[in-house]
Amino acid sequence: MKKALFIVLLSMFYIPFAQAQLGVKGGLNVAELTGREGESSSYKAFYHVGVFYQANIAGPLAIQPEVQYSVAGGNLKSAFTDYDSKLQYLTVPVLAKLTVGPVFVEAGPQFGILLSADQSGMMQVGLAPDGTPTYGNESRLATGSFKRNDFSVVGGVGLKLASGFSLGGRLVAGLNDVNDAKNLSGINDPRLQNRVFQFYAAFQFGGK
Repeated sequence: MKKALFIVLLSMFYIPFAQAQLGVKGGLNVAELTGREGESSSYKAFYHVGVFYQANIAGPLAIQPEVQYSVAGGNLKSAFTDYDSKLQYLTVPVLAKLTVGPVFVEAGPQFGILLSADQSGMMQVGLAPDGTPTYGNESRLATGSFKRNDFSVVGGVGLKLASGFSLGGRLVAGLNDVNDAKNLSGINDPRLQNRVFQFYAAFQFGGK
C-alpha cells in the first residue's frame, strides 16, 4: 500500500505543468462506520482538506490525483454502548474527471493510511469475574484497534464556477474491513467499513 501511494505521488510531478492545474480544496465529511452486527451506526460530521493536480488528457477528460487529510468514523450504539470513533487518514484519491460545460463527474479508487484514531463514550471496559462484560464511559486512543490501510471507491459530481472555483459532492465507499480490534474476551469483532459523504469547495490556480 505504501509503495502504491509513493508511485501515485511521484506520478503527479511527471505530468507537464502546462497540461495541469494545481488546486486546493476542503469541506465537510459526513461519515459512518458500517457492518457491525448488534450495533446501529449513525453519521458524524468531520472535515477534510487537501491539494489536487488536474491533468488534462484529451478534450473533456482529465486525471485528478489528490492528497488529503480526511477524518472519518461515526457513532455506534447498542443496548449497552453508545460511543463515537474518530479516524484520521492521509488519503490519495486518483480520479478520472469528465467535464461537460460547467458540470463535471469524477470517479476512481482511493488509498488511505490511518494516522491516528480515538474513541469516546459508553463502551466495554472489562470483564467481571464471572466473564460478563462491564461497561463504562471513557475516552481512549484507539489507533491499534483499526487497520492501517483503507481502500475505497469514489464517485461524485460538481459544478465549475468562475475564476477557478468549484463546488462538489462525493460518496467514498470503503471496500475493506478496517477493524483490527479484538474484544476483551479475545474474539475478533465483526467487519467495519468506512462510508463518507464529502461536500467541498475547491480553487484551481490559473483556472478560468
